[in-house]
Amino acid sequence: MEPLAELLQNDVEVFTLNFSGHGGAPFAAAFGIETFTAEVLDFLNENGLEMVDIYGYSMGGYVALNLAQLHPGRVGKIITLATKFDWTPESAERESKMLDPNKIEAKIPAFADLLQMRHAPNDWKVLLGKTAEMMLELGQQPVLTPAILSKIHHPALICLGDSDQMVSLGETSPAAAALPKGQFELLVQTPHPIEKVNLDTLVLAIRPFLLK
Repeated sequence: MEPLAELLQNDVEVFTLNFSGHGGAPFAAAFGIETFTAEVLDFLNENGLEMVDIYGYSMGGYVALNLAQLHPGRVGKIITLATKFDWTPESAERESKMLDPNKIEAKIPAFADLLQMRHAPNDWKVLLGKTAEMMLELGQQPVLTPAILSKIHHPALICLGDSDQMVSLGETSPAAAALPKGQFELLVQTPHPIEKVNLDTLVLAIRPFLLK
């Protein structure tokens, strides 16, 4: 997220944080959306931040929306990119199988090396295993349902890349529509991995929404 933060820091004050188990942060006792949501709230309290706009990529967007519905007074605007909303037992099983560390290591070793570097000293394989378990739990009991989204009255920009192979238009557009103040934006030539997102394209979507 640092390159994106650098592009936005002249427009707004930017804060970044790692969820537990990510980016070298130690694992907490629990792992999941509820834990990560509590960690964002703790971050706000520790830094004296009463209300903030939040940009969340992938799972981070899910956490941002969950924080908004639990603590509406602490969240201003919400921006998500590549956030998956379709959590069923079938979709969770499909997504969790993509996080097999042995297959990643064998088929895309450079990505395995990147994950190891990014999350050290944590074991990236443990992180993927915990993430897969979280996905399966979401498949059984989604945290954000259409009914819950309909109660989140924050301005929300829900973005999806047109080349995203993990998150579909069929789940993202309805999620944006379920939000009373939600709007959907499709980013051209944008895949799912954050490393491959054209930041200029992303900033063109984010900046007007944040500053209006």
